[in-house]
Amino acid sequence: MNYRAKLKDNFIYLLAAMMLMVGCERELSDDSVLATNPKKGEVFTDNFVSMGSDFYFPFLGAKPDVFSVDNEEGYESDASIRIDVPNANDPTGGFAGAIFRSDAGPRDLSGFDALTFWAKASQGVTIGEFGFGVDFEGDVHRVALTNTSLSTNWQKITIPIPDASKLTQERGMFWFSAGSQGTGGNAYTFWVDEVQFEKLGTVRLENPFIFDGQDVSLNVFVDQEIGTENLGAIFNLENGQNLSVSAAPSYFEFISSDSNVNSDFMFNDQDQFVTTVDNTGTSVVTAQLANQLALGSLTLNATGSFDNATDPTTPAANVTSVYSDTYTSVTGFDPGIFAGSNIGNISVQNFGGNEHLSYQSVDFVGLGWDNTIDVSSKTTMHIDIQLKSAAGSNVVIELIDFGPDDTDNGFGGSDGTAGGFNASNLLVQDDWISLDIPLSSFTLPTGGGGSGSPNLSNLGFVVFVSNNGASFLVDNIYFYN
Repeated sequence: MNYRAKLKDNFIYLLAAMMLMVGCERELSDDSVLATNPKKGEVFTDNFVSMGSDFYFPFLGAKPDVFSVDNEEGYESDASIRIDVPNANDPTGGFAGAIFRSDAGPRDLSGFDALTFWAKASQGVTIGEFGFGVDFEGDVHRVALTNTSLSTNWQKITIPIPDASKLTQERGMFWFSAGSQGTGGNAYTFWVDEVQFEKLGTVRLENPFIFDGQDVSLNVFVDQEIGTENLGAIFNLENGQNLSVSAAPSYFEFISSDSNVNSDFMFNDQDQFVTTVDNTGTSVVTAQLANQLALGSLTLNATGSFDNATDPTTPAANVTSVYSDTYTSVTGFDPGIFAGSNIGNISVQNFGGNEHLSYQSVDFVGLGWDNTIDVSSKTTMHIDIQLKSAAGSNVVIELIDFGPDDTDNGFGGSDGTAGGFNASNLLVQDDWISLDIPLSSFTLPTGGGGSGSPNLSNLGFVVFVSNNGASFLVDNIYFYN
């Protein structure tokens, strides 16, 4: 073969290849993201690793200043994360809880199979929760290890990752929640060190589960949102220990046996993972984690449509609303800011785009919100209630006014006041009953010490009380004149 001809042919092929590569590069730059998140597992090893400068965020209600870096304690090192759990009656917060979120951007943790760290405490204690995946931006990959026992000696803690392929852009590196229930309300300290994600190769998924591994059956309505509950997995560790962790729904793949009854699984407005019932019939919901069938199931028996409470017609200008889809309501509403020992379940249910509150087996439960509201100029309280337990169930409605200091600190003198109204005889099982209660009717003394006829200039709580475990639905709580 002629050498010059061969060289010419090679040059043509090379030029064509270069042109093709340039064309491909242009197409990729338009349609693809070539950069990947760092695959860094270290979180704290004598100091914080690639976490940025703003990475510590306490939970709402937690004592904010419990965290420090201790330069005298460490696991085979000179430093550790120190957490000073407060006394239960600490005025700045009765527990310790916070997240450590990467301020340097998300990480790709898909190459690891566990979060590990070393921990010890100033005395024998049980830490309520350790975990990762909480970022205050949806907490999509939340994982929790509950009730971890610590002693005064360092011990290694392992929290398996349910499905690492999901963690390609994670910012929630570590979180904890600890109280003093096991120490009689007294403060203590614990330390954690060598916090890092690792590829152990010895973590084996044994049994994923939904609904705590139970087969649950529910009678439901068309348009009802049904949430998935008590999800997690049991892992076997190298030391032979079987360890159970709770896991967010995003780690699971959910399957419906009848897509005509229910098909989609998604997060609702309350960041709850739900499926919506579309039609009557029966469907069985199961799930898989990392291609392994989870224990437990949910059978949905959809029999018909649910009737929502009637929409209010009182002009908005005359209304101060606590809870209603019709009006602008208080901010920071909490349907169960406190509850008695017999509370079975508090939930927000949604039918056809209309929300209501569900309370089961109530002892007492308080509804709260941000700040207080002044309803002293109103004449009437409106509330829609549907009794779900048997006729004769006792339901008393209480109003608690915080007093001039806007603080819930008891009754007496010019401070808080409270009064109750017994609604029991007005309720009908399985029917919505609209109650319009004159505010002058809240004359009963309350279990918390209120003597009746509250002031109502600084209303902070609406409370439901039952002496026989009533179950009921609630909607449209507002005051008007």
